[in-house]
Amino acid sequence: MAFDKQKRKLKIKKRIRRSIFGTPEMPRMSVYRSNKHISVQVIDDINGKTLVSASSSNKDLADKKGTNIEIANLVGESVAKRAIEKGISEIIFDRNGYLYHGRVKSLAEGARKGGLKF
Repeated sequence: MAFDKQKRKLKIKKRIRRSIFGTPEMPRMSVYRSNKHISVQVIDDINGKTLVSASSSNKDLADKKGTNIEIANLVGESVAKRAIEKGISEIIFDRNGYLYHGRVKSLAEGARKGGLKF
């Protein structure tokens, strides 16, 4: 059998999502990482609504200079600020099948620094 990265990531993602579920009181913070950008959404799974989102391609963050890890940290702080404005202080972190390392870890640390608890 050939090694398939996409199938492996999907398997990991399904295993994670089996135990993670966002509620209005404690929504799920889902991370998406592409080669150029990183984005995050705070999701209420019961109602199927995205409550808050932030991305490195947003206007306020697109002009920032730095490494991808530094920009991911800024995205984490940005989503934390927006979530706290909406009254969300606690979340469940969904790394979405990505390893908790590098940009994903930096985004989580930025969100914690911004005031979110998880």
